[in-house]
Amino acid sequence: MRNGVTIGQAAAFVGVTVKTVRHYHKLGLIAEPERDSSGYRRYGSAQLLQLVQVRTLAAAGVPLAEIGPMLDADAAQFGAALTDVERQLTERIDELAARREMLHRLADGDRVLLPDRACAVLDRMTGLGFSPDYVAAQREALVLARALVPEGFDGFLTQLEHGLDDPEYIALTKRGWDAETWAPDDPRIEELATAMADRYLANPALLGDHASLQAWAKASAQYKLINNHREDQAPISARLTALTETKLRSAGVPMPHR
Repeated sequence: MRNGVTIGQAAAFVGVTVKTVRHYHKLGLIAEPERDSSGYRRYGSAQLLQLVQVRTLAAAGVPLAEIGPMLDADAAQFGAALTDVERQLTERIDELAARREMLHRLADGDRVLLPDRACAVLDRMTGLGFSPDYVAAQREALVLARALVPEGFDGFLTQLEHGLDDPEYIALTKRGWDAETWAPDDPRIEELATAMADRYLANPALLGDHASLQAWAKASAQYKLINNHREDQAPISARLTALTETKLRSAGVPMPHR
């Protein structure tokens, strides 16, 4: 009677596939047994024990590349290796949890791209009666600002929050969005830009704090991209913004250049 079992039997006993056993051989985790007189490789109890060890470590999350040294390690080395594997698994769990959270946020629209604070600002705009198109434009500006100028993002949010606390600013902003129906040479555009600049100067919190202004001043290229976003869809608003910024610069406000 031949000693040992075939590779198919060994794989079945241990609960893996023949392909897996051959992969373990290829990686050097288990030595291939010698062929018997009939040309078959026979797996004895020693090889089956190794198979069980490798399968158990792999199932526990130990990378195959790290299993070989662990099989030959003493108790202290084995324990240290397990601690390191546990750390790696914890990092993967955290990463997967973050991905799951992102999937949940995807189902909630803006929340995958923007933090809760920004979403609250957008919700508040809607509640204050801003048009859906205006809110959509602000949403896109926030997404771009967060990606392109992260160091200035919180300051940008603070500016928006101050603006939503200022009834006169809200009225001017809504009028500016309505100005898209005006003719390009309508003198009311210049008048509205002056009124907007005056409102900023009367309520400096609308301009942002020093740190925020500095962050945007250092990111003039990004500022230009964000400010010019949707310019083709809202040319009057873009012109109004440019006129307002020019007036603020003339008043000594360090606005970023487009």
